[in-house]
Amino acid sequence: MESEAKHVIKQKKNIDVLDILGETLTIYFKNINFIIFTLLTSLPFFFLMVYFETLFQQTLVQTPKIILPLPFHERNQLRFYSVIDIYNGPSFSKDYLPLLIQLGFIYTIPLHFLEFCSKVLTMDLASKLIINSEENPKMSLKHMFQNSIDVSTMKGTFITSLYTLALSNCLLIAFPWTVSNCFIFTRWCYIIFGSICFIAVGKLLMIYLECSAIWNMSIVVSVLEGIYGTGALKGSYYFSSGNHKRGLVMMLVFFVFGGVLRLMCIYFECYKGGSGIFIQIGILT
Repeated sequence: MESEAKHVIKQKKNIDVLDILGETLTIYFKNINFIIFTLLTSLPFFFLMVYFETLFQQTLVQTPKIILPLPFHERNQLRFYSVIDIYNGPSFSKDYLPLLIQLGFIYTIPLHFLEFCSKVLTMDLASKLIINSEENPKMSLKHMFQNSIDVSTMKGTFITSLYTLALSNCLLIAFPWTVSNCFIFTRWCYIIFGSICFIAVGKLLMIYLECSAIWNMSIVVSVLEGIYGTGALKGSYYFSSGNHKRGLVMMLVFFVFGGVLRLMCIYFECYKGGSGIFIQIGILT
């Protein structure tokens, strides 16, 4: 299994982004049992993601109302204290901070775990369908569940996912600090510093997306090759060598697509209720 999987990875190494997306859709839609399997195994992640996205969009909408009254400059301290006396909006410590803590907890623990389970089960089954397509082209749904990934591989791959989560969080922590600097410097007419910060945000985003492709590949390496932790990250970097730009483009496509859907939901206030959030998460997952 491992040698065959390695051969498949090398064989698919140099295909184009559109070819990758097309082949993914082909694998997904040509087997109705695979569609049912992924839907059933993704249900817990789907419902938690709906709750998380609703809470996240509500937090995004409240952010300007919370940030604007905060004192960012010494010259405006007196003005701030005069404004705060008549300010009756949401409080940072009482309303906003608990939401941030809740979002961070959900994203780091339950959401990450459920996404990991859904992702690994789908990857493992998809690889088996590709490798065994000639021997068993019509795998039954019962056979899919019976031959799902074993516990030892799941444990090892989970170790790899913890590495990727830690690396991802390290970069994500840098975003609020950089964005806040953009807001502060631009607000107080420090155009040069604000421009530098905006450039830094763009560069940081590109680094994050490029690294995300490698991190996702490390999960694939763990599932197919049985290599975990730092070994999987090294293997992922090896398989991605020469294709970093391609991985960046693919992750950028998903990022822009997800961002557009999120902005549409915020514009139409889907976070207040309705089926908009369900449609958004259904498309993304």
